[in-house]
Amino acid sequence: MELKSRPAWEVRDSLEELAQLSTTAGAEVLGQATQKLETPYAGTYIGSGKAQELAAKCKELQVDTVIFDDELSPAQSRNLEKIFDCKILDRTSLILDIFAQRARTREGKLQIELAQLQHLLPRLTRYWTHLSRQKGGIGMRGGEGESQLEVDRRKVGERIDRIRRDLDTVQRQRATQRAGRQRNLWPLASLVGYTNAGKSTLLNQLTGAAALAEDKLFATLDPTTRRLRLPTNQNVLLTDTVGFIRKLPHGLVESFKATLEEVVQADLLLHVVDTSHPQAEEQIVAVDDVLKEIGAEGKPTLMVFNKMDRFTNGEGLARYKERFPKAVFVSAKSGVGIPELMAELGAQLRPVREFLELDVPHEQSAVIARLHEVAQIVERDYSGEQARFKARIPPQCRAEFERYIRRDLTLA
Repeated sequence: MELKSRPAWEVRDSLEELAQLSTTAGAEVLGQATQKLETPYAGTYIGSGKAQELAAKCKELQVDTVIFDDELSPAQSRNLEKIFDCKILDRTSLILDIFAQRARTREGKLQIELAQLQHLLPRLTRYWTHLSRQKGGIGMRGGEGESQLEVDRRKVGERIDRIRRDLDTVQRQRATQRAGRQRNLWPLASLVGYTNAGKSTLLNQLTGAAALAEDKLFATLDPTTRRLRLPTNQNVLLTDTVGFIRKLPHGLVESFKATLEEVVQADLLLHVVDTSHPQAEEQIVAVDDVLKEIGAEGKPTLMVFNKMDRFTNGEGLARYKERFPKAVFVSAKSGVGIPELMAELGAQLRPVREFLELDVPHEQSAVIARLHEVAQIVERDYSGEQARFKARIPPQCRAEFERYIRRDLTLA
């Protein structure tokens, strides 16, 4: 719907994105239509005349599903189904359907089912209004005259409660895993961004992971975490999360709180932007809105402008560099800019380390190998009777090298 409060380009871009979502869900898009209105109609969302006109067109094209770009009320969906005589979906239902197709882990499936049931609950009346009331009696929990609608609502409510309990268990497990990471003092970085910005491709490029990377909306749903070793010889855990989108259903955000906690708890967010997208700046705003909704607003963020191999707008590039002076510009596909990104990650995630000078006997090769494994070696000298190193060492590793420490340079 083209409301007067929304610019025409925003409506066109949103409809184009809806078409991409529909294709991702497996539908064949046959056409689209808009109507200019001050506000949506309470009963049918669009005008009744426009609805009849579109219904005739759909009948002619043998359309079996009509998808609206905004969320419809239960009454609007019910009334539109009567007019169109086919399935009516809104943007929320479509996104939930895609997520249900993409979920692979038990956690992901639980989160999607919760969001679907929460979306379905107020709409149950559409399916049960034709049913007569049940007879009460012994063993009938609803008592005399409980309707099938009430029975179904109760069952859905009970299932929602069970899923929430299961997700609470998942949340506790994640907290335990997070505590384990903190014991290792490995910083956590999370990839966030608009769907199809190239986050999974970037994860694969940085860590050698094999995360699914397709040119589709919501190709990745379940989070993937991999270890990344930076040039400073420190380990970082890098997590790829579900892509964001404008008009992301609030219920879906609520359901994914357990997964999105990885974003909230991250030491650094890598906000990946598809620089080649014509509405890249609007997508940045959409991602910031979702981060605000999940409580991750204001976290340290590194802007990563991706797909530079497709970007030819020099003026736009200069604007991004002026607005985000610390941003990194990369092509996750070709590898351009990856060394610069790694260096910036090393600078921003540099932990508190002790700067030590050590003397290690040449024959202690295992100690020297361990030093190279955990420390950032600043200087090395093998010419003397002992190998001498100046190195930045994680505090928890100091005890391993205590006998070889010549002096502490941290306070020097």
